[in-house]
Amino acid sequence: MLSLFTESGMLLLEVSLLAFLLQGNHAGGLEVLARTFAVSGVIVAADTLLKAIYILGFGVSLFADNHGTANHARWVLWIFHKLLLTAVYGFIFFMHHSKWRERLPARPAFYNYVSAMLLLNTMSLLGCLLAGNGAGFGIWLFNLALICYHSLYLPLLYVIFLADFFQEEDLRLENIYYSEMKDAGFFDDDWD
Repeated sequence: MLSLFTESGMLLLEVSLLAFLLQGNHAGGLEVLARTFAVSGVIVAADTLLKAIYILGFGVSLFADNHGTANHARWVLWIFHKLLLTAVYGFIFFMHHSKWRERLPARPAFYNYVSAMLLLNTMSLLGCLLAGNGAGFGIWLFNLALICYHSLYLPLLYVIFLADFFQEEDLRLENIYYSEMKDAGFFDDDWD
């Protein structure tokens, strides 16, 4: 159950980010947040319901492989899930190079994010396809992509979207002033 809620939370964050950024400057304030959470909530609720039916209704272990055997029902769901995510990121990525480019956000950081997530989901989809056919390398590749996703997703969001925000010119100037004052001896403890 913990894995199910963790996956749902990560998907909620991912879908919310995409829904928010794809709205652009068309709406303001609470309208944007309400629409973002409505879209995200419906998608994540459907995903969680499908996974809960698989786990509780059919007894398919989606998150842990206890027996080391290839469970085809497990891999069918993961292939469908990763194929859908890869298709969404691929559509956005290739839409950037089409005549509908002006409908997408103009921020370069958005395309860096989409490119990184397209690469990760493609790697995960390839792992699912290989594991579904019984290849042990596929399980390894899927698990590597899963570990990368869970451990590097939040740092990726910080680097792509927030790092520039926290390195504003005022913050850099304060660091420069502090270092100049420190070099001049203003912070020495010898005030005797």
